[in-house]
Amino acid sequence: MDIVKKVVILGGGTAGWLAASLLKKVIGSVIDIELVESDEIGIVGVGEATIPPIRLVNQVLGISEADFLRETNATIKLAIKFENWKQQGESYFHTFGAPGRSLAFCNFHHLWQKARQAGDTTSLWAYDLNYLCATAGKFAPIQSKDHILELPYAYHFDAALYARYLRKFSEGLGVVRTEGRVANVTRHYNGHVKSLLLTDGREVAGDFFIDCSGFSSLLLQQHLQTGYDDWSHLLPCDRAVAVPSERFAQTLPYTRSIAHSAGWQWRIPLQHRNGNGLVFSSAHYSEQQAMDLLMQNLESPALGEPRVIRFKTGRARKQWHRNVVAIGLSSGFLEPLESTSIHLIQSGIVRLLQLFPHRGIDEAKVAEYNKQSELEFRQIRDFLIFHYHVNQRDDSQFWRDMQEIEIPDSLAHKIAIFAADGTLVRENNDLFQDSSWLQVMMGQGIMPKDYHPIADNFSYQQLREMLAGIRAIKEEPLSKLPSHDDFIQRAIRQVS
Repeated sequence: MDIVKKVVILGGGTAGWLAASLLKKVIGSVIDIELVESDEIGIVGVGEATIPPIRLVNQVLGISEADFLRETNATIKLAIKFENWKQQGESYFHTFGAPGRSLAFCNFHHLWQKARQAGDTTSLWAYDLNYLCATAGKFAPIQSKDHILELPYAYHFDAALYARYLRKFSEGLGVVRTEGRVANVTRHYNGHVKSLLLTDGREVAGDFFIDCSGFSSLLLQQHLQTGYDDWSHLLPCDRAVAVPSERFAQTLPYTRSIAHSAGWQWRIPLQHRNGNGLVFSSAHYSEQQAMDLLMQNLESPALGEPRVIRFKTGRARKQWHRNVVAIGLSSGFLEPLESTSIHLIQSGIVRLLQLFPHRGIDEAKVAEYNKQSELEFRQIRDFLIFHYHVNQRDDSQFWRDMQEIEIPDSLAHKIAIFAADGTLVRENNDLFQDSSWLQVMMGQGIMPKDYHPIADNFSYQQLREMLAGIRAIKEEPLSKLPSHDDFIQRAIRQVS
């Protein structure tokens, strides 16, 4: 087998430049990387909200938080606030934290559930430090040896600025950028991609190719024709309308997800503007209706005209085929309800690094990559379905339709066992922790009928004292933390 010496990445944006950055940083001494992109082709750029693993990626790259915040106009994200998802007028938070403090073999919510059945009306989220900081508009990293005071966080950022920053970073590491559009693709006798032929006649050859060409999936779908698993029957939203608007005087450290009659609206606060969009089902809204609805529900003046993004929810049946791996939108698409778009880029690259074909293509590695990729997509898909399916809205056909869909058996099992006594079942490698499933379960109105018997080891008086003590510990840092905006301003003034 031939050693992989040169990797060609087709497409820039966050997917292409993050792939270039990580590969060159981690194994760049043994491979050359050339990235082909065209300034004429725009990027989708809807993935402005992230989840905590992005911090680890930045650390691996050696990017300081101060530089990242400054270069991408980023803000802090502690949670997502879901509005009108259960019923019109109701809301809940999905935070990156966890409520309370769990016992061995007994999660905290069982103790809370027993207290609730005894008449305690304290919200579950009152014991969640992320929630307390998010609603107070405060933030600073907390240094504590006590895990009860962990404050996991991620970022909101400008995806175009992030891609620009990663390009500069990658080129500094030795990645070669080639400007041009692909006219054709040549292949070896065994079907592997040999080179990209550009419209000006140049040829870019490589041993291994990464398809970051977006929804067009030029290499994986158009040339290798791997096929696509269409999941639109489970997640029928197939359009998004996006528009930026002026920033607010105060930037709160959380994303808003506001449900409408046939989809939902995001609001993402950045240092220089707000990101806004409406994800919707074209079977229930026309594109013009969606644009009108979004523009009518902006909370600050628009900074441009809304643009429509069309997509098909699902995934490539083989995300690695022959000598091509698809990363980003070319590998599949799951709507940004839980801010997983950029994470799927990251995880695809990390998986490739772990299974990188040093001495040529190994079919066992290809199979393992595809197996892990499919599992990750399916687990995230099920979490997204859950938000839609478990609703109590009867004010539109869209929400009634979502209540009636036939959900995957694995998801139905999760719901049933939690509804019985609060048991949380998490599959191996599930991106979403128990605390995530817990918050969305209860936020969507699934309240367990019972609790774990370990909770009965405590009298009601002991339980009340324990819960009060935990709540006091969670609330104690609030008075010492700066506002979110003060933290951002101090951070971007730091010199790296």
